This record gives sequence, C-alpha cells and structure tokens, in this order.
Amino acid sequence: MALEMRFTKYHGLGNDYLVINPVDVPQQPTPDQVRLICHRNYGPGSDGILYGPLTTDSGHLGLTILNPDGSEAEKSGNGLRIFSRYLFDIGKFKHQPFSLQTRGGLVRCCVRPDGFVEVDMGRVSFDAKQIPVRGHDGEVLNKTIILGGVNYTFCAATIGNPHCVLLMEEVSEELAKRLGPQIECDARFPNRTNVQFLKVLGRNDIKIEIWERGAGYTLASGSSSSAAAAVAHRLGYCDGDITVHMPGGSLQIQLTHDFQVKMTGPVVKVCDGTIASEAFSTEIRA
Repeated sequence: MALEMRFTKYHGLGNDYLVINPVDVPQQPTPDQVRLICHRNYGPGSDGILYGPLTTDSGHLGLTILNPDGSEAEKSGNGLRIFSRYLFDIGKFKHQPFSLQTRGGLVRCCVRPDGFVEVDMGRVSFDAKQIPVRGHDGEVLNKTIILGGVNYTFCAATIGNPHCVLLMEEVSEELAKRLGPQIECDARFPNRTNVQFLKVLGRNDIKIEIWERGAGYTLASGSSSSAAAAVAHRLGYCDGDITVHMPGGSLQIQLTHDFQVKMTGPVVKVCDGTIASEAFSTEIRA
C-alpha cells in the first residue's frame, strides 16, 4: 500500500495542478497512482501533477510534469507558472528571475511583485521535423486535415511540446471535445499532440478552445496560448503582443521577431492537503 502523499493545489485560470515535493514523497508517483490522484472522483482531482523541485546535472532546479493519463509532458505554461509560485511560497526564490529545467528545455521564470508570473517559454518552431509531424517537410502552415469528411485548415508548432492549431470562424467547447481526441492521436503526430481551435478577434486578441494531450478538454493552457498566438502572428493576422482569451481567463503573450515567447498570467493557491494511503487501494473503473 502506498504511503500518504502531501500536496499543494493551485490553479492558473482554472487549469489546476497538484505540486508534490520529493522532500515529502521521495519516489515519483507511478502512472497508476497519477491516474488515481488526478481523478475527479477517486482522488483530489487535477489537470496534472508537478513533481519537484529536482536536482539536475545542469545545476538548475528540475521539474517533472505528469499528465492525468500517467504520461509525462515536456512543458506546460500553466504548470510552470504554478510551480514558480510554489517555489516563491516556500521561500526558494523571491522576485528575482530564476531558471527551471524541463523535459522540453530550460525556461526562465519570475514571480512579479503584483503576483503575476512571467515565463520565458522558449522559441516556437513550425518545422515538421522538430514538432514532429509525419508526411510534411519544412514549416507546417495552412495544411489540410480531413475529419468526418470535412476539410479543416491546420498549422503545427512546437515550443518544446507539440501543438496542432486549427483556424476556425467560431470555436466552442463542443467542437474541442468532438474533434480534439481525433487530432490528438492522428497518425501524423507520432508523439500525439495538443490541439487548439483558434478564432482571431483582432490584431492583438485571439480566442482558443483547447484539447490537451493526455488531459482532455481544459479551461486554459499556457503552452497552447503560446503556440496559437505564434501561429496567428506567423500568418500575419496578429501583432507580437497578443491577449489569448480562453474559457478560464486570459493570458498575455509577447513574441519577438524570431518567435521567442514570454507568457504572463495569474496563479491562485487553492489548498494544502494529504492523500490518505487507503485511497491508493481503490480500483478506478472506466
């Protein structure tokens, strides 16, 4: 039987994560444990687990990001903002910038005096080999995907994790839930993909609905906001300073000429808690 697990819960625009510190839980939760912990009925429930801080060979603090299905994510914008706030709360850092090592690369973070968190997410690439996307060469922009006999225009991008952005005249939760699962597991994306349904509102505003790889429908996503904003800018629809509107709220995305991304947004602490050992004896039924 597993030991009790202490956690701290935060959300970023309704996208919630549990932070589990290796000091309290020396062994990273197994995929089965992750699925139970993240379950909304059998566990405390969350859109993922942030396991850290970890010691890395680079000398920077490391972070492992776990999806609700037990898989590992390369990068998460909301997760990085939340983890930055957690490190601030436990006194690891104050308002100075610091770096975190993720599976998707090194990122620079800063908890501002106003409580908002900035994350330099890295550089967006649209190159098929880097994302990766099978069956394409060069930049994956304005390509066609057929779903249920209907042609949709999509672009693909990576910011350390893969994204597929569909340009739409209207977006909705129903659309994301209906098409997202099909696109996430489409054979052209060998590592599966996050999916964004994008509506351009103006030169500095876009709206997205999100289907997140390994998590499903979610109210907000930092890496999805970064990828969708970069696509809108690359196609010439938006300038480099973009507000991304999502069901959970808005994030600010700033893009440089070479598609380096700075993301800024809020984080809210929800609670501290302990998962009882007996919870892990529960069998999750489909």
